[in-house]
Amino acid sequence: MSTTVAESSSAARWGRTWGARPRDWAVVEAQQLPIYEEALRRAGLGAGDRVLDVGCGTGAFLRAATDRGAEVCGLDASQALLEIARERVPEAELRHGDMERLPYDDDSFDVVTGFNSFFFADDMVAALREARRVARPGARVVIQVWGRPEACDLTAMKGAVRPFLPPPPPGAPAPPALWEPGVLEEIASAAGLAPGEAFDLRTELEYADEDALARGILSAALAVEAVAAAGEEPVRAAIVDALAPYRTPDGGYRLSNEWRFLLATA
Repeated sequence: MSTTVAESSSAARWGRTWGARPRDWAVVEAQQLPIYEEALRRAGLGAGDRVLDVGCGTGAFLRAATDRGAEVCGLDASQALLEIARERVPEAELRHGDMERLPYDDDSFDVVTGFNSFFFADDMVAALREARRVARPGARVVIQVWGRPEACDLTAMKGAVRPFLPPPPPGAPAPPALWEPGVLEEIASAAGLAPGEAFDLRTELEYADEDALARGILSAALAVEAVAAAGEEPVRAAIVDALAPYRTPDGGYRLSNEWRFLLATA
């Protein structure tokens, strides 16, 4: 089942960038499955639970939740990513829309998840407040964000593409350091959630060769925006150069990344 709702300008921006290279991103997202499964285990997802994944992408998490017997719903700003999610999880109810205005009734879900998604909202507190609204009282809300920069090999990718991006507006505040103890908990509390267990998980992203690396990294939103501003050739060259230290003896690449999680309660 698929339903479309009106999108905001913010959702249009991220829908366009994350959906620019959907098949390449689907390959990257599939490598996140181990941390999705560990988050599911810690959240205590059970058969028959109704689950909403906010920013569901190409449906890798939804597939894992469905295989555990959950009834799954997903929302994303990208129609292109949702098309792949429909292929992966035909059982899912998928909607196109904005995480700050979730198109669901109050008290609808036993688990609400947001894997590297909530911080893309213009107002992260508002997005989490919506997650709390649609979660049933006592439901688990799973929030994933970037880990410590020094523990993320992908920090090198961010540094490579940043010079190609337009500067932030004058006076714009710096984004919060969500990985620091207490920061994510404070934001969740402001949204009316009760912070619970916080933990870090690591994942390994592997690419067979330079071409696979470039395709994967260029499918991420920051790289897409950099390519739009400067063209693909210089951005690709900067990414390959920055990630050269992570090349393996066989010519592939292995990137280790830390992610911060918070399990909150509605």
